[in-house]
Amino acid sequence: MKKNLFKIGLLSIAIAFSSCSNEDDQPGGTTDPDPVDETRYITLTASFPDDEGTGGNGGTRAYGITVENAEDPSYIVDLLKYENGSFVEGIGLKSSRTARVQGSADGKYLYNIQYTGTEGGVFNKYEVGEGGDFEEVGYELNTAAILGTAPRWMKAAEGTGIGVYASSYDVEYEGEDGNYTFLSADSEIKIAVLDLDNTAITNTAIFDFPWTDEERAAGYNVGRVDVPILNAAQTKLFIGCRTRRYDVDATPTLDEDGIPEWPYGEIEGTKTLVLDYPSLKNPTVITSTNSTAVNNSYRTMTQYVGTDGHVYQATATSGADILRISSATNDYDQSYHFDLNEAIGVTDASIKAWRYVKDGIGIVLYTLADTAGGYLALIDLNTPSNSVKLTTDVETDEDLEATLGQYQYIGLVGDIAYVPLTPSGKEGNIYVINTLTKEISKGATLKTISGSYYLAAY
Repeated sequence: MKKNLFKIGLLSIAIAFSSCSNEDDQPGGTTDPDPVDETRYITLTASFPDDEGTGGNGGTRAYGITVENAEDPSYIVDLLKYENGSFVEGIGLKSSRTARVQGSADGKYLYNIQYTGTEGGVFNKYEVGEGGDFEEVGYELNTAAILGTAPRWMKAAEGTGIGVYASSYDVEYEGEDGNYTFLSADSEIKIAVLDLDNTAITNTAIFDFPWTDEERAAGYNVGRVDVPILNAAQTKLFIGCRTRRYDVDATPTLDEDGIPEWPYGEIEGTKTLVLDYPSLKNPTVITSTNSTAVNNSYRTMTQYVGTDGHVYQATATSGADILRISSATNDYDQSYHFDLNEAIGVTDASIKAWRYVKDGIGIVLYTLADTAGGYLALIDLNTPSNSVKLTTDVETDEDLEATLGQYQYIGLVGDIAYVPLTPSGKEGNIYVINTLTKEISKGATLKTISGSYYLAAY
């Protein structure tokens, strides 16, 4: 049985930058630098099917538009236009499957770690321009040595990316001939910290998940970790967990190789992995008693630092909860619980994506268990009764569920949110939301092809 051994490795990449000035032949010194384009672009990303036609599994394309064009319903984005065997608009982001894309707050840069394939784990940075006028900048980093070729990662703070990966060991047990005793189901956790400004790996860590002896004996396991975020002080790192628990009191069945398998039982609450930052030491686990839904998400960021300094965490992509981690204690605030069902008067909602705006206001994309489609809400985390559902033209389209299942990010410029919504294989729009007035309008028209949909705005 493996013990909790904490192993810290540091991969320091020293990057030297040199600068020079070009003197011209005119008296008086140097030439003026090229003018800087200060246009605020909104980048749209969309996924397309693979060769077998599996929706969203072929890769990701990106397209930059101005704020003015984003708000204009007569402006058409045909990012997935396909002619003579190739796409002709935008830029293809490097990834053999749907890219996990992050963006800088000012919209100037996109970041991506390639997911699977021969270059899985490779980090790329792009400077954003209009249309497909993107330029790859900085260093191309290979994180696969620490994170493997299918890492999960997020922009954990402005300028800082953090990649994480979990791999479960075989279940440890004792006994034979039908008399089995469960011992543990541990997992190895890997973490890498990326400097997004200078494109460098600055720290790494490998350790066994820090279950207590009681939790380990009770059958707890983490099969996946995701959505890392730093607290406001950047002293703690919070990582969401797909927590599960084997029912150790149940009678196991035998697989085809004669190995006992225990069924899953209930967990005591939503759990988050916490480490000191930047050292990545002292891993611990905090537990919310307000939910038993997992919080590892899928491809969308579900944790944000609020204006008040607390971390707000959604139990996406199956729960309706938003939980709070206190800035004072770096532990769950058990007195706080936002329930989307109660806030907007629905039943069996599942948060698929959301974005914290400011002052407790957020945008939520959600589905309903017994109703087709995908829906939008403007929520108030401080006064939940002020939350409202927002209506879109496509909300009852059953093909929107596929889109929301892989949705990644909601764009935000000031108080205005930009939400691209296209049912799989169908035309849609950017929905423009004034988060102060609660008004929603249709912006740019978005065209798709079969098996494709828009994933995000940055």
